[in-house]
Amino acid sequence: MLLHDTALIYGRYLRQSLRSRFALLFGVLMPLLYLLFFGPLLTHLPLGTRGSSWQVLVPGLLLQLGLFGASFAGFMIIVEKGQGVVERMRVTPVSRLALLLGRVLRDATVFVFQAVLLVLAAVAMGLRAPLPGVLIGFAFVALLTISLASLSYALAMNVRTPQEFGPVINALTMPSMLLSGLMLPMTLGPAWLDVLSHFTPFRYLVDAVRDAFVGSYATTHMLYGVLVAVGFTALSLLVGTRVFRTTGA
Repeated sequence: MLLHDTALIYGRYLRQSLRSRFALLFGVLMPLLYLLFFGPLLTHLPLGTRGSSWQVLVPGLLLQLGLFGASFAGFMIIVEKGQGVVERMRVTPVSRLALLLGRVLRDATVFVFQAVLLVLAAVAMGLRAPLPGVLIGFAFVALLTISLASLSYALAMNVRTPQEFGPVINALTMPSMLLSGLMLPMTLGPAWLDVLSHFTPFRYLVDAVRDAFVGSYATTHMLYGVLVAVGFTALSLLVGTRVFRTTGA
């Protein structure tokens, strides 16, 4: 029942995404601009890490894609509440958990597809990374998307307007981006900033994907990254499921 309902919701929202091909491609625009206009600036700079500057920048851009895209996924719930879609779903026998899983799996599919496009563009610009490492990067993007989309939908279920939703998301995503080292390794900054960044869960994901892109898989960074990603995903799904059940979505 759960699998059937999840597949039903997933298919519904995936078809919506496929009908809006412009939006599908537009979502990768910001990371692509960073790749085109920021990446070349790092080519000859000493970044204090293994691998090329592309192996430092591209993992961060992949996770940036998930961070910003999934965090704003809740806007769709607000629109649906205004159109009465959520109200109509309340009277259906569809599993409340499936209503969440179908949505977040659609989001994960979309952002992994965009991540593939971003990596292909990066390869054209000079990125060289092992295929297993790239696939690991996609897996982290999927887990991050599921986590943040779940929390985003949970927040959207508890606000009434986009004006309430947007500022909260901006207040959370911007510090997360700056402290996680998406653009540059945090080790380049002062010691206090590097220490502070370890309180941001995304820092561990970025370090893990950068290790993967240089072919290092059995590392401490990878271990911490996997633990944080899996734990954060489980916690986010728990929070999202509870909200969907209590609100009767």
